[in-house]
Amino acid sequence: MADLLAYLGLFATAFGAATILPMQSEAVLVGLLLSEKFTAFWLVVVASIGNVLGALANWLLGRGIERFREKRWFPVGPVALDRAQLWYRRFGKWSLLGSWLPIVGDPITVVAGLLREPLSTFLLLVTVAKVGRYLALAAATTGLA
Repeated sequence: MADLLAYLGLFATAFGAATILPMQSEAVLVGLLLSEKFTAFWLVVVASIGNVLGALANWLLGRGIERFREKRWFPVGPVALDRAQLWYRRFGKWSLLGSWLPIVGDPITVVAGLLREPLSTFLLLVTVAKVGRYLALAAATTGLA
């Protein structure tokens, strides 16, 4: 039961970290890897699935965010939203390979939804970025790098 809870905790943390919530899934992954109680392969799989699904939640948020743009409570000003759209249009879908980056990665996934990036392209590029990051982290932690 404790093993299942560890995997669920990693999944939840990875999901939350890919959204606009301030969470760090890397620390949880490294801690579980260092415990040597879990297989690195399954930890990377669980973290990757959670992180990609969290990014998908951002994409879905972006798909519907435009209608709230003029509301007083909306957390992003019109100038910042326009700037983000211009930036994404300039660098395009390939910017999704940076979706793993701290601070800028999550907004990239929201803007991709806002600008109607096709879901298949979005999932492919985000999965490559997120899995690559977790593989590199696992390799560095376990001494395979």
